Amino acid sequence: MCGRYAITLAKEAMAQIFEAVPGNDLPEVPNFNVCPTNAVHTVRSSDGTRSLSAMRWGFIPHWYKTPGDGPLLINARAETIAEKPAFRAACRERRCLIPASGFYEWTKGEDDTRLPWYIQPAEGDMLAFAGIWQDWERDGEMLRTCAIVTTAAAGEMTQIHHRVPVILAAPDWALWLGEGGRGAATLMQPAPEGKLRFHRVDREVNSNRASGPQLIQPI
Repeated sequence: MCGRYAITLAKEAMAQIFEAVPGNDLPEVPNFNVCPTNAVHTVRSSDGTRSLSAMRWGFIPHWYKTPGDGPLLINARAETIAEKPAFRAACRERRCLIPASGFYEWTKGEDDTRLPWYIQPAEGDMLAFAGIWQDWERDGEMLRTCAIVTTAAAGEMTQIHHRVPVILAAPDWALWLGEGGRGAATLMQPAPEGKLRFHRVDREVNSNRASGPQLIQPI
């Protein structure tokens, strides 16, 4: 799964990289500890125009009576996304990209202590997670929400966790966003070997209140 990540790119840089029109509601950056239910940066496409806008990380199905009416859906499994009632319409019609500089996963120490790792691109300074989004509205309240698509880990990443976000290369962005025809399902694969690197970081990041660039520094 992916339960925490970092984003350090400036909003202007994200807009330029994705060729997207930036919104006025974008979260502040850098954020070295993006947590579930935070507002996050997303890229979506409508009528051939890409927009960079904020969404709540935590997908809310339309049948939830309140945002907390059921499980917090921060991830959607690639293997079942097309079948799950919560996700199947979104995976066909409402796909997005979620920019990140890196993400965190945890292993267990000998005493069951949670040991955090920071995973980042082996080259470059940005990742684009595959995402899906959904508008939820009830009693005049409207939230635009999203989830990160995950798949089975492969290669060296299995040392850290059995699941990883689906990470899309720039040539695949148009297809995922629905600009490049059909076939987006073929993109839901783990990153090729050597595309990611990782290192241990301080347990300070175990708290969702922690912040600052020291969270991603190697120990």
